[in-house]
Amino acid sequence: MITLTIDGRRVDVVEGATLLEALRSAGASVPTLCDHPGLPSRAVCRLCLVEVQGEPKPQPACCTRARAGDRVQTRTPALQAFRQANMDWLLADHPNDCQRCEVNGDCRLQRLVSENHWGDRWQARPEPSPTLPLPIAPDHSSPSIWRDLSKCVECGLCADACGEAGQQQFVIGFAQRGSDRLPVTVFDQSLSETGCISCGQCVLVCPVGALVEAPHWHTVLAALDARDRVSVVQVAPATRVAISEEFGLEPGTVSTGRLINALRQLGFDYVFDTNFAADLTIMEEGAELLARLKAQKHLPLFTSCCPGWVNWVEIHRPDLMEHLSTAKSPQQMHGVLAKRGRFARSLGAEIAAGRSEPYVVSIMPCTAKKDETLRPGMSGDVDHALTTRELAKMIRARNIAFATLPDDGRFDSPLGESTGAAQIFGASGGVMEAIARTAAHLVDGESAIAGNTVLVEWRELRGVCDGVKTADIPGIGPVAVCNGIAAAQLMLKTEAWRSAFVAIEVMACVGGCLGGGGEPKSLDPRVLHKRSRAMYALDESAPRRRSYENEGVRRLYAMDFMEPNSAAAREALHTSYAARGSKRAFLMRLLECVDRRDGAGAASMFHADGVWATASVFGELRGAAAIEAFVHEALPPRRYGPGFERHRMASAADPDDLAVILPNGEVCTFAMDLGRREGSGAPTMAIRSLRRLVI
Repeated sequence: MITLTIDGRRVDVVEGATLLEALRSAGASVPTLCDHPGLPSRAVCRLCLVEVQGEPKPQPACCTRARAGDRVQTRTPALQAFRQANMDWLLADHPNDCQRCEVNGDCRLQRLVSENHWGDRWQARPEPSPTLPLPIAPDHSSPSIWRDLSKCVECGLCADACGEAGQQQFVIGFAQRGSDRLPVTVFDQSLSETGCISCGQCVLVCPVGALVEAPHWHTVLAALDARDRVSVVQVAPATRVAISEEFGLEPGTVSTGRLINALRQLGFDYVFDTNFAADLTIMEEGAELLARLKAQKHLPLFTSCCPGWVNWVEIHRPDLMEHLSTAKSPQQMHGVLAKRGRFARSLGAEIAAGRSEPYVVSIMPCTAKKDETLRPGMSGDVDHALTTRELAKMIRARNIAFATLPDDGRFDSPLGESTGAAQIFGASGGVMEAIARTAAHLVDGESAIAGNTVLVEWRELRGVCDGVKTADIPGIGPVAVCNGIAAAQLMLKTEAWRSAFVAIEVMACVGGCLGGGGEPKSLDPRVLHKRSRAMYALDESAPRRRSYENEGVRRLYAMDFMEPNSAAAREALHTSYAARGSKRAFLMRLLECVDRRDGAGAASMFHADGVWATASVFGELRGAAAIEAFVHEALPPRRYGPGFERHRMASAADPDDLAVILPNGEVCTFAMDLGRREGSGAPTMAIRSLRRLVI
């Protein structure tokens, strides 16, 4: 430890700490916009300058190491004047529009203005004129993340979170210099045109509203107020741990009961637990792993619960698709059960007959879950995915005093039961540990590990810091856990992983879902550790800690699916993959439009003079108008809920296979010709011709 003096107060800190860390340990503060734990300090905003005795000029506290004997001043008149001038410069180019901003109340710039009474210096932004440039248009092209560079303060945190110090995706980086410096995407493309995997780490670190999750909470509140449909909500494990931080409770405070009570006050008819489907996922993914081990094909198996990781594979490494588990994520499994399964049929004749369907919402720690709800083959099973932060906004909007709610809420049946194995899904290593707990049962058909706490807790698979963790599971073999997409990319640089492991878990965000892009923003460097401890404490206190012990899941198999990986289970609980931009991806998107009777969407995928040879009584369709009319008018009306019929790809991941299983069970295949389509924007690919081939 070393001792220094800050504003006349003696402070002891560990050697190597920065002045900013010393300030915080002393309970003092200086303004900062560009500092975030886990990312390099760049001293960009210069708001944290402090005076150190003996130094000729002020020093940035965020990247200056504390020294024994330092005498530091943080609020001298000169420093205050500099900060005010610096803020004047920032505010002169920032929209004064807080009331309509998605981060209103959770913006570091707004907080600094309020705390320092700088509001009277913040003028309304002038209207564009011949001498003033037009504001930069917001980018709302991504289903998960919105960008508005007019609000950017050029702190650089998004570039670091996406770059070498973070996810190593390099989708966002700085262009230009000086006053024109801005964080832009590769070739200044819209976010949807880049290799963005929707992980949301850029959103998580943005101190203002330049990057936000695509906001859907307004739509959900309106739907709840309208009460036109039965409403169902599912809650992810990481959300019940992190939501507490949004309402002033200590990080790591578990608020499951409070959360359930708040959701009921918001107006949801049924409150279910995503963990029910997490247990189901383990049964399906575990059985799939055993089948691959028996056949010695497509090993190692990669987990498929993280949509950011799945996006990365489809965008950057489609050669790995055959290794992905075909099991849907817990969110999507739960969605299909709630909207199209036995529960939905119990909600009344209208839903059972396919004339209506429940309104299904998920509360997730992840921005990529928004992307996942729109994936072909799964679209519509979850109407909206909200982040933990969005839920907090809904609760505040309805003036619900969350912190004072009783913590006695209970999930509804039949989709609310879960085990400890499902609880730990939200932590890096949790999925693989859950598989390890159930492995012996899946191999032997009996619980060979009952009562054996050594095989219940696989601590070598835990941790929010280690890049790669490994273990050897009896009866299964060596497995690995990649903590973050950067760790996965490093592992995949060589071919050693192919022979070293039989299964690999990948979570795109460090810490797993606990560090997801939709979680509460925190400057606590140990927040992931605190959340992780709380999650594993939930597991330890659970009466059942292995997925196969979930009685609700057992009943589901007995009534609907027979056994894991059965034909019925694969139809409902598994999915397919396609390389982005491939013919297979185009076909999957088109079939999704057909299933949902989205004629305009289907027509938009073709060239203006595109041809669709249907090999049916409808003959050959030429041009967008004919294709749109065919989908809207010629096909039978769409059915909803349990009656919804969907095309499925015959193979899970074969990149060249265009064979399709029709809703009636027949199989056909397609031949497709793609071509570039010129337009007002960047050229895009579209379908020139599509021919259905009867097998």
